[in-house]
Amino acid sequence: MSAGNILLWVVFPYVSMAVFVVGTIWRYRYDKFGWTTRSSELYEKTILRLGSPLFHFGILFVALGHFMGLLIPESWTEAVGFRQEAYHFIATYMGSVAGVATVVGLAILIYRRRTTGPVFLATTRVDKLMYVLLALPILLGLWATVQTQLLGGAHGYDYRQTISPWLRSLFYLQPQAQLMTDVPLPFKLHVTAAFLLFLAWPFTRLVHAFSAPLPYATRPYIVYRSREAGAGARPSRRGWEASAAPQGRRERPTSTRT
Repeated sequence: MSAGNILLWVVFPYVSMAVFVVGTIWRYRYDKFGWTTRSSELYEKTILRLGSPLFHFGILFVALGHFMGLLIPESWTEAVGFRQEAYHFIATYMGSVAGVATVVGLAILIYRRRTTGPVFLATTRVDKLMYVLLALPILLGLWATVQTQLLGGAHGYDYRQTISPWLRSLFYLQPQAQLMTDVPLPFKLHVTAAFLLFLAWPFTRLVHAFSAPLPYATRPYIVYRSREAGAGARPSRRGWEASAAPQGRRERPTSTRT
């Protein structure tokens, strides 16, 4: 096995995963105020309402498809009666629909951020790098699906025989880099871009993906009171106006002689 294969398919993935885990923990402990999406909804809502659901629902289905195809062994799915033909149909065609929705949603969000003045001014250099690193694996994954799955014959390329066991071997701490030797180039580029994204993930606002608003369902209601005149229990007065002395009692000024 060549040193390049070991560097690319063993060393780089482990470095990426280590930075991803340690960096995320560090970011949560020491940068909680920066753990946010830095929402720009106040600046523009119309385009956001179109692009955001497309991207987020698309990427959610893409992630679920990757989880099933890469982390669940083929023997497990076949044991429960889920044949390779059914999996290939779902992964190829439904995955393509989810991929297209993700690409279109991301394109809309980038267009909005570039053309809406206040949103563009609120975009940092890290945000621009994040969009590039986010778009790369998505576009390369869509390219790999079209070239090797849609146009690659009846069954396409069975990555569950190579990429999937290679990825699981990393978690077993028994890396099998030789499995990636004959993988088609689009898949190799897609995997490399994905680990590059994970490497930078903790230092971008993508960390908000790990923030689930679970306390929202149990938090108490927020009570809003009207500020109209006569709505409160006591009459309103100016903030700098001196308060009136209590009825029936007045304080007399005293003087001290020396």
